[in-house]
Amino acid sequence: MPQRIGKIACFFVVIAIMGGLGFSAQINPAYGADNAEAAKPVYRLPPLPVPAGGQALPPGSADGQGAADAATANPARSSADAAPPSAANAPASSDSGSAPTGGLPMDFPPPVISAVPQDNSGGQAADGQSAQINPIRDEAISVATMGQPNGLTLSGGQLQSGVVFTLPQDQVATTARLFLALKVSPELAARDTSLRLTLNGQDLGTVALNQANAVDNVFQLDIPAAMVVGNNNLSFSVSDENTLQCDRNQSDKYWVTILPASHIQLSSQILDIGRDLSHFPRPFFDPMSMQSPSVSFIFGQTVKPEAVTAAAMLASYFGLLSNYRNVNFPVHLNELPVQNGILFGAPGEKIGDITLPAASGPTLQMIDNPLNPVYKLLLVVGRNSEELRQAAYRAISSPLPARQDTIQVATQGIPLRQPYDAPRWIDTSKPVYLKDLAQNTDSLTVNGLYHDGIRIGFRAAPDLFLWDGDFFPVQIDYRFPTESWIDEDRSQLSITLNGTFLRSLSVNKHGLVETAWHKLGGDTRQESYSLQLSPYLIYGDNQLEFYFSLQPKPDAPCSLLTSNNIKSRIDPDSYIDLSKTHHFTLLPNLSYYVGAAFPFSRLADFSETVMLLPAKPEAGEIAALLAMAARAGNATGIPLNHVEVRLGLQGDNAQLANKDILVFSSLKQTALMGDVLAGSPFEMRNGLLSVREETLSDKIKGYFSGNFFRQGVEADRYLASTDAWRGFLSFASPWPGNRLVVMATATDSDQLAALNTDLQSLTINAGIRGDIAVINSENGVKSFSVGSQFPRGEMPWYMMIIWYANQHIIFLSLCGLLFAIVIGSSVTVLLARHAAKRLANSANK
Repeated sequence: MPQRIGKIACFFVVIAIMGGLGFSAQINPAYGADNAEAAKPVYRLPPLPVPAGGQALPPGSADGQGAADAATANPARSSADAAPPSAANAPASSDSGSAPTGGLPMDFPPPVISAVPQDNSGGQAADGQSAQINPIRDEAISVATMGQPNGLTLSGGQLQSGVVFTLPQDQVATTARLFLALKVSPELAARDTSLRLTLNGQDLGTVALNQANAVDNVFQLDIPAAMVVGNNNLSFSVSDENTLQCDRNQSDKYWVTILPASHIQLSSQILDIGRDLSHFPRPFFDPMSMQSPSVSFIFGQTVKPEAVTAAAMLASYFGLLSNYRNVNFPVHLNELPVQNGILFGAPGEKIGDITLPAASGPTLQMIDNPLNPVYKLLLVVGRNSEELRQAAYRAISSPLPARQDTIQVATQGIPLRQPYDAPRWIDTSKPVYLKDLAQNTDSLTVNGLYHDGIRIGFRAAPDLFLWDGDFFPVQIDYRFPTESWIDEDRSQLSITLNGTFLRSLSVNKHGLVETAWHKLGGDTRQESYSLQLSPYLIYGDNQLEFYFSLQPKPDAPCSLLTSNNIKSRIDPDSYIDLSKTHHFTLLPNLSYYVGAAFPFSRLADFSETVMLLPAKPEAGEIAALLAMAARAGNATGIPLNHVEVRLGLQGDNAQLANKDILVFSSLKQTALMGDVLAGSPFEMRNGLLSVREETLSDKIKGYFSGNFFRQGVEADRYLASTDAWRGFLSFASPWPGNRLVVMATATDSDQLAALNTDLQSLTINAGIRGDIAVINSENGVKSFSVGSQFPRGEMPWYMMIIWYANQHIIFLSLCGLLFAIVIGSSVTVLLARHAAKRLANSANK
C-alpha cells in the first residue's frame, strides 16, 4: 500500500513538472489587434516558445514580461539562421539573373543593424539570438469582398452559385469560421428545403431554410482549417432545386439571398518565405490577398526628392498590380515598421536601426526585419537620383534573380512612352475587337438557361471629342441557341453600358415580310447589329454587359431546363470603333483626374509631370503622393518610370515650363502654398484657403467666354465655414506651356492622407468635378467651378474655328452685330450716293 501511494505521488510530481515546462509567457498582441473594424486584417503574436534548456516563466512576472517586450522590440537573428545566403555570408551577385558560382568579389559591406541590449534573465538565449515569432493574422473576407457587392440571390432556375476567395502564399490557415447571413422568401421558408454548402467540392453542411424567414438570419459554421487552401470555391445550392426549377415563372416567389455581409473569419499564420529576391513583389504585395494591401515605405530623417521619386515608381507598380483593390502606403520617417517594408536611401545612410550598405552603384537587397525576422525589408540604394531610379526600375521591369538576396543593378535605358499609348486605354486609331478586351474568348460564351452576364471592361482617355449628333459605332455579332424548346419570341439579348440600358436584341428579325417568312418556316435569325453610342456614355472606366435572357416554351421538359449543353455567345470579332474621335477637351476638370489621372496620364510614364512636395514634407503628404501614384499606375497599366519629384520651389523654376504639376501639401505649408497659388483663382488668407474676388475685367472676360455661372462666392463661403477638410484644386499653370496644376491639399497632413480612403467611395468619385472639390466627414464632397477653363488637345484648324464659335456665342453674336452695322452703314452710304447721283442726272436732263 505505501509503495502504491508513493507511485501515485511520483506520477503527480512528473505531471506538475511537465505542465510547468509547457507554460508559455504571455505577450500582448501587436499594434492593431484590438481594432474594432472587422474588415481590416489584424496581426497578433503567438505565445513565445520556451528557450532551449530553460523553464518558462509564469505569466505576469517581471522577467517574463521583459522577454516578451524584448522579443517584440528587436528579436535579432544571427547570420546562421536558415535562409537564402545574405550579404553577410555570400558575395553580392551581378544583375545577370544567374546565381553566383565561384565566389564573386563583393565591393560593398552588408547593412549594419544596431543591436539592442538583450536581457538574458528574461528568457533569451545566452548568445543573444532571439526566437523567430510567426505572427497570426486575423481577417474577415466578406461576400462583397469576393466580388459580389449585392450578395448572391438563388431563385427560379438559378438555384446554385458560388464565390471564390484566395489566401496569400505566405499564410497558412489555422482557424476558419463561416458567418452566413441569409434572407429567405416566406414561400421558400414554408417548403421543406435546405441550403447546401460546399468548399472546394467538400461538404460543409446544410442550413434548414424552413427555420428562416424574410428577415436577416445569421448562421455560424466552423470550417476545418485544412480545407482552406490558396484558391477556394465556396458554393451554395438549394436542395429542392429540381422541383423548384420546374416551377416556371416563380423566380419572384422562391428565393434566398446570401447577403454581402456574410463572411469567413480567418486566422492564419504568416510564414517566413526567406530573403529570396525572386519572390518580389511578395511579401510586400501578394495578388492572392483579398484585402486592400498596405505597403510601408521608409525614408531617412531628411527626406530627399530622389528617394521619393524611386518610391513613386514602386507605388505606381503596386497600383497597377492591385486591379480593383486600393493600396495604402504608411510612411515612416527614420523608423522601422513592425511588418514588411521598403527602404529608400543612399549608401551608408542610417534609417532607424539600419545603416544602408556602402554600395558603389544602384543596389537591391532583401534583409530580415530586426523587429521580427519573419517580416522582410527591401533596401533600394543609390548614390544619386539616376541610381535610385535605376534600382527602382530594375525591381519593377522584370523578375529578379532566384536564390539571391542582393544584386547590383546594371544600368539600362528606360524607354519613353508616347501620348495616349497606355496599355489599359482602348486604342482610338482603329476598331478594337472584343476578343482583345475580354480576359479570354471563353468568357464571351455562357452555358445553360440560367447564367451570369458577359461583362467586358475597358478604359478610355477621358478627353475623347465628337460633335453633337455623332456616335461611336459598336458592331455586335451574336448567336442564340437553336433548340426547339426555346421561346424565340420572348428570348432576347440585353445590352447595358455602365449600368445604363442600351438596347434589347431579339432572336429573329421583326417586320411584315420577315414575320411572314418566319411563319412559312424561313430563316429570319438576327445575328448582327450595329449599335450607336452617344459620346457622353463613355467614361474613363467602362463596363459593357451582355445578358442572354432565354425563355423556355410552356411545354418544355423539366430535364432540359437544368441542362448546360446549350450555348449563347458573343462573337469575338465584334468591335468598338473610336477611330473618328479627337483628343480635345476643356481644363481644368477634376473628374478627369480622379477617374484617369488625366492630363498627367496622357504620357503614361509621367515624363512631362512634376510632383511637388513642400521643402520639408510630412509623412501624410508623402503618403498622399504615393497613393495618387498608385492610382495613376492602376489607370494606365504603366509605372511612373520618368516622374520627377521636387521638394519646394527653390532655385531655378524655368524647368517647370511645359510640365504639368501635381502638388501635395497641407495648408500649413504656407510658403509653398503661397508660391503655387500666385496668379490662380485661389489664395491663402490668414492661414486659410480662400477664393480671390473677381475683378471687373475678369467678369467681362468670363461673360465673353460664355461662363455665366461661376461659383466663386459659394465656394469661398463654404471654405470659410468648414473646419477640417481635404480635397483638390486645379488651375492653369503659372509657368509657360499651357499646362495644368492639380493640388491635393487639406487642413493638415492627417486629413491629406485620408484622401486615399475617400477615393474608394464611388459616391465621392462621382461628386468630384469642376476646379475645386472639398471633402469632409460630415457633408461628403462638394464641388465648385471657380476659374476659367482653357482648351487642350488637337483638332483640325477648320474644326477649331467652328468649336471656338460654338463656345463663344456672345462674342460671336456681338461680332455679327458689329459686322452687320458696318456692312449696313456702308451699303446705306453707297445707296444714298447712288440715289443722289441719279437725282442729279435727272435734274440736268
